[in-house]
Amino acid sequence: MTQEEITKIEERIVDVLKTVYDPEIPVNIFDLGMIYKIDVKDDAGSSSDQGAVVELDMTFTAPNCPAADYIMEDVRTKVESVEGIRSAIVNLVFEPAWDQSMMTEEARVELGLD
Repeated sequence: MTQEEITKIEERIVDVLKTVYDPEIPVNIFDLGMIYKIDVKDDAGSSSDQGAVVELDMTFTAPNCPAADYIMEDVRTKVESVEGIRSAIVNLVFEPAWDQSMMTEEARVELGLD
């Protein structure tokens, strides 16, 4: 898989991540800054038709988020629906701890923080 193909897959992943919302917050998880890492791995041992494996690191705005399971499953299924992706591994991390500075400008405006 070329770097250009990986970049296009990453862009499609970001597009689908922008459709995932915490039910309590009217801003998508990507713009909230909850996605820390998107790592597209080309499995050289398999044929390219099978697609890549994606590993994501994500967090929540609060460690005890009641919708955590729902959101993580939504992330996994939506990322796996992206063309060129065979499977997605979603890791829940709390380091670094999420804070409002991780949000995009659009998210801050939407939430009335700017």
